[in-house]
Amino acid sequence: MSRVILQVMIRGRVQGVGYRAWVEFQAAACGLEGWVRNRRDGSVEALFAGAPTHVADMVALCRHGPPLSRVDSVTSETASVDELNLRRAREAFSVLPTV
Repeated sequence: MSRVILQVMIRGRVQGVGYRAWVEFQAAACGLEGWVRNRRDGSVEALFAGAPTHVADMVALCRHGPPLSRVDSVTSETASVDELNLRRAREAFSVLPTV
């Protein structure tokens, strides 16, 4: 089974509307590994690792977000497996502190 790791940046009205919790729920439902965190500039950053189709589906979901959000842009780039080390121990998907 192939695996892809993408680092995704989401910009718009995405903080304070439950976006991180929504990402965590959606990623777990898709069986993905990774993390999500707020950034001080108001964006949300996430890392998704898993089957290519599941990761692509998750990125597509991020373009819409939860009902109260407004997503202006979603950009992604390939990431290394080392980025997964930011997760909390024994968690497949983590919500990380703001950076």
